Amino acid sequence: MKLLFKKSIIVYILFAFFFGCKKKDTPIAPTPTPAPASFSLNSLKVNGAYNGFTYYNVNPKPSVLFSFTAPLSNSSLANSIQLVGSSGVVIPINTTLQNNDSAVLIQPLNNINPITLYTLKVSTALQSKAGGNLQSPVSVKLTTAIDSTDKFSQIADTALLTLIQQQTFRYFWDFGHPVSGMARERNTSGDVVTTGGTGFGIMSMLAGINRGFISRTDGLNRINTIVSFLTNNCTRYHGAFAHWINGVTGATVPFSTRDNGADLVETSFLIQGLLCARQYFNGTNTQEVNLRNNINTLWDGVEWNWFTQNNQQVLYWHWSPNYTWAINMPIKGWNEALITYILAASSTTSPISQAVYTNGWASNGGMKNGNTYYGNVLPLGPTLGGPLFFAHYSFLGINPNNLNDAYANYMAQNTAHAKINYAYCVANPAGYNGYSSSVWGLTASDDNVSGYSAHSPTNDVGVVSPTAAIASLPYTPTESMAAIRFFYYKLGDKIWGQYGFTDAFNLTNIWFAGSYLAIDQGPEIIMIENYRSGLLWNLFTSCPEVQQGMRNLGFTAPYL
Repeated sequence: MKLLFKKSIIVYILFAFFFGCKKKDTPIAPTPTPAPASFSLNSLKVNGAYNGFTYYNVNPKPSVLFSFTAPLSNSSLANSIQLVGSSGVVIPINTTLQNNDSAVLIQPLNNINPITLYTLKVSTALQSKAGGNLQSPVSVKLTTAIDSTDKFSQIADTALLTLIQQQTFRYFWDFGHPVSGMARERNTSGDVVTTGGTGFGIMSMLAGINRGFISRTDGLNRINTIVSFLTNNCTRYHGAFAHWINGVTGATVPFSTRDNGADLVETSFLIQGLLCARQYFNGTNTQEVNLRNNINTLWDGVEWNWFTQNNQQVLYWHWSPNYTWAINMPIKGWNEALITYILAASSTTSPISQAVYTNGWASNGGMKNGNTYYGNVLPLGPTLGGPLFFAHYSFLGINPNNLNDAYANYMAQNTAHAKINYAYCVANPAGYNGYSSSVWGLTASDDNVSGYSAHSPTNDVGVVSPTAAIASLPYTPTESMAAIRFFYYKLGDKIWGQYGFTDAFNLTNIWFAGSYLAIDQGPEIIMIENYRSGLLWNLFTSCPEVQQGMRNLGFTAPYL
């Protein structure tokens, strides 16, 4: 019994010893220390005001005040706050803690550039004094204002108009294709020349002679080169030319897969210019006589009535030697193609009847509008007028002054269209940056959204095209001149270049085109000249067959 008791005691001691040692070997988990609490943005002010996270017309040294829900660690500011330019360059800044260190005031160390987008970034590396991190990053877009100083010396408005004509003229003269003499489609087109743009270029050359930019002989020689190339090198399709042509060989360059033949509207713009040249070069010397005869051969060769596609009551825009009428696009108003119907009615070899004009172009009155927009009654066309080239391309030669037919007074039509376009930009319902009484004009041009588009009040992406306001000078002289001055004096460092004003700009996204297009440069020179002297209007409407054709369509005007 004693032995059993002793054994029990020994087992108990060993058991106690074993579990006692194991308990001592197991550490006790410490109570967790709470992580520093994150914090967040409380408020934002740029130059003392809050307007979301996007700001325009910011001064060169803006003050940005961020307020947070916790005091900040001063040592974390440098690695968490950056002001970045649109090119990715980091701009030096000053940071100052305020309001018991829960706010930070940020300013650029030096003035930042005008008309430039900057982004102020605050990352989650920003820490509070307690060691917590900013919960979410913050990004503020700051677009600086236009530098209001003049970029060029002030000159008289008449001198400015001459300067714009002369500089823009260089596109057609200096940059004209060296073989064909025709106008390149754009400044990056290489050997691709454009039919309609060449018509505009020929009219620009006549204005250039009139202004003394080139001599009559030089202008005559260049236009003779163009006419010779069109006659001897280019493929014609029932007398009409393709939209694009190779300026070396004369071969058709397809505008698209099925648009590889006749373009009747582009041909109209070309013939408009050629007829002006025919009327201008009225001398008796052999070269001028030959030019007139050669222009008449091209003019008489267009089979206008064939483009009614089997005697329908409408003209068709395209015809392809491979796809025939597959594009099947009727030319119906209101758009840029009134000139096509007037020339088709004026042809002495294949004219259309008034019924084609009435049923096709005018859609038996269907092209009428009659609504009032921004206080202006619009006789014809789509809602709010459409792109402004509707008021330009045909009216480079057609004089709208006191011109009437059954559907409109055409000076009233074009003036209303231009004024609506102007008023829309001033009202700026879409809220684009920069639109004003000095920055306006929506028409077809390059853009930074889709590449190229026919901009209008119903297709507005914030892109202003200088040609729109400039070529509207005969319709809106006060509004257009204000835009011209602003484009040159205030934006001249951005949009004035080798061939005049570049194609377009966007002050919301801060984009400036580097491109020049023949169909945009030409109307600037020509419509300025029509405003100043009426030269191209007088030349085109002096054509006896044009006068008769317009009368046949029911037009009335003092010159008819």
